[in-house]
Amino acid sequence: MFKKRILITGGAGFIGANFLEHYTRQHPDWLFVNLDKLTYAGTLDNLRDVLPLKNHLFVEGDICDRNLVENLFDKHKITGVIHFAAESHVDNSIKNPDAFIQTNVYGTFTLLDVAKKYWLDSPQVFKNGFENNRFHHISTDEVYGSLGPKGLFTETTSYAPNSPYSASKASSDMLVRSYFHTYGLPVLTTNCSNNYGPKQHPEKLIPTIIRKALSGENIPIYGDGQNIRDWLYVADHCKGIALVFEKGKTGETYNIGGRNERTNLYIAQHICALLDRLKPKKAGSYQDQITFVKDRAGHDFRYAIDAGKIESELGWKAAENFESGIEKTVQWYIQNIIENKAL
Repeated sequence: MFKKRILITGGAGFIGANFLEHYTRQHPDWLFVNLDKLTYAGTLDNLRDVLPLKNHLFVEGDICDRNLVENLFDKHKITGVIHFAAESHVDNSIKNPDAFIQTNVYGTFTLLDVAKKYWLDSPQVFKNGFENNRFHHISTDEVYGSLGPKGLFTETTSYAPNSPYSASKASSDMLVRSYFHTYGLPVLTTNCSNNYGPKQHPEKLIPTIIRKALSGENIPIYGDGQNIRDWLYVADHCKGIALVFEKGKTGETYNIGGRNERTNLYIAQHICALLDRLKPKKAGSYQDQITFVKDRAGHDFRYAIDAGKIESELGWKAAENFESGIEKTVQWYIQNIIENKAL
């Protein structure tokens, strides 16, 4: 008999799969029901080490499918939700925003509403035995908009999303907030900075740089490459999520950031320098392949998170700085992707 039964959404994606690898082993007496639609962003390859575990159950399906979500709650008596599932690529949101509204807004609403139905008798009144249930919503720092050269996003920063992706995530954050204040649903929200690490989808910046470099193609960098992001190693993020889910105060938001601000051009140059050392070309440097391309529409200049709240209240701290984390990441891609001829 499992002590807790957690619904994980989007667990075959980048962050969800890394989280499951960490958390299923930390809690062998909890059941993890992993619901994933297996779109382009999710793959069972990410779960090779998790699928055989007795406390992990994979279910292929859509978070927008209310009947499916209700059946999972009913069958497994779900006591917690950790909601990773989302459309997350900004370029795709510019070309095809409707998919982002459907998954990120309606999908989040479906999960919230089903959790309310199964956990509460009425607003602010829990069903017997469901008092300690929790709904953890994973969000992004992009909801806050763009920073100038100075300043940091905090949990009280006003929302100012600038892309269809960030607008859809901001909308989902507001729905989560509303279900806490209106119904008393025990929610938690974390807003993270840019993640990187093993298993990230190849269309994202860092995997793209690695893949393009090693295949001899041009490495595309938007604009002049001076846009700044705060980078967070995915294993550090997963530890932060676990802390918030177990110890965070319901109704609260916690920002998780790596305190590792780097320009996109620095990212490309540093990865190329690592590859020059780890897998050198026959002639020249990988940096010769860096090419500047037309900037993305509405490209935010800078994101940076103040992680002081989660650090002081829950004792979380990023173990990796960017330089240590990116070396682990590059080595993982060389060993698991490049050498397997999966460019």
